[in-house]
Amino acid sequence: MGLNLAQKIIKDHLVSGQMTPGKEISIRIDQTLTQDSTGTMAYLQFEAIGIPRVKTKKSVAYIDHNTLQAGFENADDHKYIQTVASKHGIYFSRPGNGICHQVQLERFGVPGMTLLGSDSHTPTGGGIGMLAIGAGGLDVAVAMGGGPYYLTMPRVCRVNLKGKLKPWVSAKDIILEVLRILSVKGGVGKVIEYAGEGIKTLTVPERATITNMGAELGATTSIFPSDEVTKEFLKAQEREKDWVELKPDTDAVYDEEIEIDLDKLEPLAAQPHMPDNVAKVKDIGKIKVDQVAIGSCTNSSFMDMMKVARILKGKTVKPEVSLVIAPGSKQVLTMLAENGALADMVAAGARILESACGPCIGMGQAPSSNAVSLRTFNRNFEGRSGTASAKVYLVSPEVAAVSAVTGVLTSPEEFGEAPSVSMPSRFLINDNMVVPPAPEGAGIEVVRGPNIKPFPINSRLADKVSGKALIKVGDNITTDHIMPSNAKLLPFRSNIPYLSEFCLTPCDPEFPKRARENGGGFIISGSNYGQGSSREHAALAPLQLGVKGVVAKSFARIHMDNLVNSGIIPMTFANEADYDSIESGDELVLDNARQQIKGGSELIIRNVTKNRNITVKVSLSERQVAMVLAGGLLNYTREQNT
Repeated sequence: MGLNLAQKIIKDHLVSGQMTPGKEISIRIDQTLTQDSTGTMAYLQFEAIGIPRVKTKKSVAYIDHNTLQAGFENADDHKYIQTVASKHGIYFSRPGNGICHQVQLERFGVPGMTLLGSDSHTPTGGGIGMLAIGAGGLDVAVAMGGGPYYLTMPRVCRVNLKGKLKPWVSAKDIILEVLRILSVKGGVGKVIEYAGEGIKTLTVPERATITNMGAELGATTSIFPSDEVTKEFLKAQEREKDWVELKPDTDAVYDEEIEIDLDKLEPLAAQPHMPDNVAKVKDIGKIKVDQVAIGSCTNSSFMDMMKVARILKGKTVKPEVSLVIAPGSKQVLTMLAENGALADMVAAGARILESACGPCIGMGQAPSSNAVSLRTFNRNFEGRSGTASAKVYLVSPEVAAVSAVTGVLTSPEEFGEAPSVSMPSRFLINDNMVVPPAPEGAGIEVVRGPNIKPFPINSRLADKVSGKALIKVGDNITTDHIMPSNAKLLPFRSNIPYLSEFCLTPCDPEFPKRARENGGGFIISGSNYGQGSSREHAALAPLQLGVKGVVAKSFARIHMDNLVNSGIIPMTFANEADYDSIESGDELVLDNARQQIKGGSELIIRNVTKNRNITVKVSLSERQVAMVLAGGLLNYTREQNT
């Protein structure tokens, strides 16, 4: 029985465990990436581990999230990251060089390698044939120190692409169709592997758009083969030596298969407020548009930007529409400037933003009250744009550009002939914004600004864990709900004590105060708790407030790992009906906690207020059990090294 592509890369990097779906394995990590929103914490944790030099083949620190310097905080964090990176052997991508996933794809990604990133959209690297996984900063810190990355061996879902996209239909429409079929929970515990004749018609940037939004499926990662298309892209980036052919065995077996006929796809949009709320653009209707934002790590490639420029050339954006465009990298921006496409965008009325994440993470360009905003981004969670009342639709660059000109949501087939854009035979290569690390042993002083505060570290798990149900929330609570990430709060990513004052406030403004007054307690949730970003701040802020455990119907993968890393017990209801029996304020007790967690997968929580017992499950590996008992990954790592 042959191996599929994901299994081949895992097998080549396997450190421990058996490749049986559902079982814990660990793999060797070749490359890591961080960005400045999660990077400060990752490097503080790397320093705490005490390893002097990274042991990966290449680690890169990017500045692309917190680029709005309204105060000293972001600039201080950037200086810290630059100096700590130089000291410990990490390449530093300066602000303005571009979005981490775009630049990693262009300049550093290597087919067949593993990539671990402290950003949930790290799977973008699957577009070039990498096994690229998003994780919390502490997991990335351990990997930089040479430690393996632990994960549950995923099942592999084969998405067979047949046919060819029609004009005006794009890669964004492919992944929106996958989201429509599988939902935001449909990829949990899976790798999405793309195959079929249709993949040959997709460029690497188009493939990367698809793997990027695999994060919205909840998937471990997504991946395309490395083929002649990949080779041509790497050759155009003057990196042909990095190319290797990678494909599944002809008799490879998959756990699940779906098929998408590209010939039948039409322009799609994800409606507010979830990436899987997908419908055809023409069926949604010609709603009035107030803002259009084009860019993000999903759709900011040179190819995407050229299509937008061709659509806008000679046109004028509707006066009622604010159009902002952010090219994904310095490479893309420079090429647009040199060939005149940037001038076409500006002439049409577009506002050009720097090559950074920007509006995608709520860093500026918040829409007006009750606005309709079309965005080529990957998430449209309520309030993520910075405006709670805004309605955000996720669309392709083609739909976005055409709608900016018409002033209403428009299916682009109505606009005339689709622009024809070819992949360049050679990209402009200039890596002068990537700073190599100092030689080993160089006396680099790490600069720490006053906003950088010590992060919370849990203590060993007590025998009795008790506290109130501090809050009860519903399904699909995102990391944006747990730890808001807007332009006002992003500068404080290295200051957990300050951030904790905003923990879960979108759900209940009184949560931080109540948690402090009660000395911590428990969070009660519905299904898919913690979907979205990889930010471990969504675990560290509750830890700061004394949260001891989360009881949910189900968890998103990265957030559950981050809870374990922080020593917070992630528990699921054995009977989901028990969710209804708990109310906020109920006193909960986990007796003999250490023994119960050691003893098996089912625990008993006493609801003292209701005088009833609730059975919960902990789906933890033997290693994760030891981590929870130790009070988190950092304590566990220290114990293992003593």
